[in-house]
Amino acid sequence: MKNIKFLFAAIALFFISFASAQAKDWKEKNEFHKVMSQTFHPAEEGNLAPIKSKIAEMQAKAVAFQKSEIPAELPNKEEIKKNLDELVNGTKVLAKKIKKNASDEVIKTQLTALHDVFHKIVGLCSAEDKHEH
Repeated sequence: MKNIKFLFAAIALFFISFASAQAKDWKEKNEFHKVMSQTFHPAEEGNLAPIKSKIAEMQAKAVAFQKSEIPAELPNKEEIKKNLDELVNGTKVLAKKIKKNASDEVIKTQLTALHDVFHKIVGLCSAEDKHEH
């Protein structure tokens, strides 16, 4: 009986690890993360040039992320979709603000909000799929 419980636990652990790996391998999530890192971290230091020059790329990556297939193993697909919609809408808003020469504070606030939404998505992907900078 102990062997059956151990085998069941081992199989369950394998599938949990597989689901976590699928989320980590979600290409579009990783591509969006790259542009978010390239823009958010400089903005934290007061350098908004990267977001101003990369907003079109960020918007395109957000749309690709939204249109991509959510890995089948992930729970909370509807919540992930809702947050992806929010991410795309937020990048559109930020692009318009940048185009209209919004203040640095407005841009930084909007970018921070997008970063928070991305963190929500990462959290929904898996408790083990931590966002690293």
